[in-house]
Amino acid sequence: QVQVVESGGGLVQPGGSLRLSCAASGSIFSINAAGWYRQAPGKQRELVARITSGSITNYADSVKGRFTISRDNAKNTVYLQMNSLKPEDTAVYYCNRVPPRENYWGQGTQVTVSS
Repeated sequence: QVQVVESGGGLVQPGGSLRLSCAASGSIFSINAAGWYRQAPGKQRELVARITSGSITNYADSVKGRFTISRDNAKNTVYLQMNSLKPEDTAVYYCNRVPPRENYWGQGTQVTVSS
């Protein structure tokens, strides 16, 4: 069974930075598009960043210019560098394929942006 583990979240002040990591137990991302999703309290989960197998990236308008997604296929890992964080970025962040597979959802990592 594939395991996906997100890490790197925490409490940060507005304007700060965090780097999230997503490690998979198998090569589930190597030939597929991977993405970072987030879910804020009371809201639906949304895709915020996507990277194809050829490393083409796409971002939601709300994070464009502030977040950078990258991947290391040799390590089965996907990263999300988040800069200039805002309170509205507060959410649980998850990674998965794009489109997502139900059995690849991990526990997520909490990101809280607050002064």
